[in-house]
Amino acid sequence: MSVRINAQELENLLAATPTSQNIMLTGKHGIGKSQILEKFFTARGERVVILFLGQMSDPGDLIGLPRLDEATGKTIFMPPYWFPTDGKPVVLFLDELNRARPEVLQTIMDLTLNRTLAGRKLPEGSRVISAVNDGEEYQLTDLDPALVSRFNIYEFKPTAQEWLLWASRAGLDSRVIDFISENPEMLDGAAFTREDQGLEKSPDRRGWERVSKILQTNEVSPLLRTIIAGIIGMPAATKFFVTINQKRLPSAKEILLGDFAKQKTTLKKCSTPELAAVNESVFRFIETKNYDEKDTAKVNKVATNFAAYFEFLSGEKFREAQAHFANLYSSSLYPSTIMFIIVQCPELYKKITAFVKSI
Repeated sequence: MSVRINAQELENLLAATPTSQNIMLTGKHGIGKSQILEKFFTARGERVVILFLGQMSDPGDLIGLPRLDEATGKTIFMPPYWFPTDGKPVVLFLDELNRARPEVLQTIMDLTLNRTLAGRKLPEGSRVISAVNDGEEYQLTDLDPALVSRFNIYEFKPTAQEWLLWASRAGLDSRVIDFISENPEMLDGAAFTREDQGLEKSPDRRGWERVSKILQTNEVSPLLRTIIAGIIGMPAATKFFVTINQKRLPSAKEILLGDFAKQKTTLKKCSTPELAAVNESVFRFIETKNYDEKDTAKVNKVATNFAAYFEFLSGEKFREAQAHFANLYSSSLYPSTIMFIIVQCPELYKKITAFVKSI
């Protein structure tokens, strides 16, 4: 059984693993492996080199091209473009490791064991991280057990909640965010097959980001529906447009900065899964600071309505949704929201604490 980690756990793991140990991440395509790695190490002032091994046709693409050293009469290899010449350590990210040609994989053996390529050693403190696609739908190269043994292996599967938090910070279209919040299973699923070509198309995280960009620059039309179906697949696109055309749930902005009393009628008709989606949206709203922190009146409005929303969930009918709210408070995904509750909503903090103890 594989060891599964989410995005937050990956960052903790990267910080705790010695540079001398190699890490391998398995998982589907388009789930943000390279983005998270690059952001994490760049924030620490470390250079990240991403090499797509599946695109390399010859070991020379990795180790550099040979030339004759006229002084010694021996063949040496010119350093490749990415090789560090300043003596500073690098993070070498070997993407698509199990798509590489066997002859390219052979050059990886010495790299993973000794941090050496063609006799040239990486600077002290450099680390090697690889990523592989896992699944029968991929055309893959079998990896040598000796190579695999040189890696600490983890299945990387970031949660939908982590992606939604990222999407809010990145400014993705609210319709995409709301849809995935209510239908998290559609973030990486619902494949369909084109019988004429045998091609499969299913939504993934990169696809939803592309959908967001198109929605933000185009009006909804039959052509737009066709374009989006080609990005995320027909089943996902159909459900997406049906959902956004229906009566939507109250937004976090309407709940926290509007007249909360006016939202109760709609909220009372919501199912537990729908209220869970609302819970996450209000937590994300505060976490990503979608309000003016310097505007005292708005801060007080958010605090008052946040507490009123939790009180609304205290009815017996919504107890499961209230438990979900409390679970979000107990998670590590929303540290800024938790601090907001402690500082700005002391009475709410007491009620959540009492609720958790009563469970």
